[in-house]
Amino acid sequence: MLPADFPYFFCGQPFRPYQVGRKLKWLLGLGDVRQVMKGVYVDVRVPDSPQLRADAMRLVTPEDGVVCGAAAAWLHGLDTTALGPAELVEAQWTRKARDEVQVYGVRVTSPIDTAVELAMRLPRPFALSAVDAFLRTGKTDLFALRAASAAYEGRPGYLQAQDILRWADRRAASPAESWLRLRLIDAGFGRPQPQVRVLGRNRTYRLDLGYPDNPIDGRRLGLEYDSDAWHSTTKQQLKDETRRTELAALGWHIIPVHRPDLWGRYPALELAVGSFLCQHPRLPRRW
Repeated sequence: MLPADFPYFFCGQPFRPYQVGRKLKWLLGLGDVRQVMKGVYVDVRVPDSPQLRADAMRLVTPEDGVVCGAAAAWLHGLDTTALGPAELVEAQWTRKARDEVQVYGVRVTSPIDTAVELAMRLPRPFALSAVDAFLRTGKTDLFALRAASAAYEGRPGYLQAQDILRWADRRAASPAESWLRLRLIDAGFGRPQPQVRVLGRNRTYRLDLGYPDNPIDGRRLGLEYDSDAWHSTTKQQLKDETRRTELAALGWHIIPVHRPDLWGRYPALELAVGSFLCQHPRLPRRW
């Protein structure tokens, strides 16, 4: 890695591979530069920022193009994990945007049009997490999205967008919570409530999802997504078990959900929820 006082490559500005030629592999191997997006690199010491994203996008889009799709969402501040499995954003643009704004001098489809477009085009789970993320930023709201979506009637993806906008919710705190909510809805269990607050004797707990209005034998169902980043160590798992024991004493049955439960083929999640709620899940899974 570079010493702190070493001059920034290209003065910290993003650059294209042709600007360094064969040196690119060498710089990447040393860990001196990183990719900002597909085909654009920057000094590793330059932090991510809206300005950096706009400067990078400007290098790979034509002057008369309007950035759209996942690339527009990225410029509006959404992380790629909300949009799909790709690690790096790829440039997308159009010359026929319905509504556009400028982000640090780059022409971009408006947050409303970008969210509707993603709801139409992305696979269902990623479409929902993208719309949830847009709502969470406060740059748009459901009423505006539903009104704007009417202009797309008859176009491919319109029906999916209506379904996504029916279930979208700004309270989802992460893409995984959006995906989990969709799985429960698709299985026929009804719409779970995001960010459920549970009042304890000495503290307030917050559950990712829950069904607080449907107690079964005096117990309510809550679900929590345990990511590998925050719930994988022995210490973290012991803390989770203690917390769920305390919630059980408050009348809550908690089902922990892991990544394989969301994306694996076996419907263990639906069967576990159905067993508690005494309902047959709608199977096979849709995704």
